[in-house]
Amino acid sequence: ANKLLSLSEDERRRGVVTVSTGNHGRAMAHVGALLATRVVVCVPALVLPHKVEAMRALGADVRVEGKDQDEAEEAARRLVQREGLTPVSPFDDLEVIAGQGTIGLELLEDLPQIDTAIVPLSGGGLMGGIALTLKSADPEIRTVGVSMARGPAMVESLRAGHPVPVPEEPTLADSLMGGIGLDNRYTFELIRRFVDDCVLLSEAEIAAAMRYAFVEERLIVEGGGAVGIGALLHDKVADLGENVAVVVSGGNVDLKKLMEMVVGG
Repeated sequence: ANKLLSLSEDERRRGVVTVSTGNHGRAMAHVGALLATRVVVCVPALVLPHKVEAMRALGADVRVEGKDQDEAEEAARRLVQREGLTPVSPFDDLEVIAGQGTIGLELLEDLPQIDTAIVPLSGGGLMGGIALTLKSADPEIRTVGVSMARGPAMVESLRAGHPVPVPEEPTLADSLMGGIGLDNRYTFELIRRFVDDCVLLSEAEIAAAMRYAFVEERLIVEGGGAVGIGALLHDKVADLGENVAVVVSGGNVDLKKLMEMVVGG
């Protein structure tokens, strides 16, 4: 919303193009419909069918392009050149980061005495915006990013000291798939500076978190949204302090598969 509202009338009239594994594209489609702005979403082939259909149901022009996010990004660049669409990064964009950073403001309003914030980590827009907000308010607040063990691009890039390509693998945390861009402008540095720790979850640990959310909290949570819960369940984070906030960022999940997981264990 923050990005689309920051565009000029001419840019909104011409439309936008983005790349998504489902959630960012769905949000863009929703806000684009409110603003009567054309939204084209390029997705890699690994994106689940129910996520594609959810974006189309909101009016997005969804195009399956390539085997991974890098190839989808290339398709989006061609559309920018060919059709004059405005590109919107799902994470490496100042307005997107600032918009997601408002979650940090909400955390401070609801829990001023917060000691630790645990947030899903992929391209770094959500984690980076929240961490920047919290650390600006109080550098002592601990910030922890959580990714899946299969293809954690930001974590591998932090280990290397610069953005690196990481093969995408099927995962329950599919909304966290994808690279951070070898030409990353903002989020790599935000995560490097403002995130204190990063932890990884196995597929079994993600599944357990999804089941726990449903059975104990009556929440429908997708794998990428449940990773913070999984980090707590499996004692991945030490020295939490007394006041802990976990950001649960998505219920965009195939309900049939979720129920099979819950019932089947």
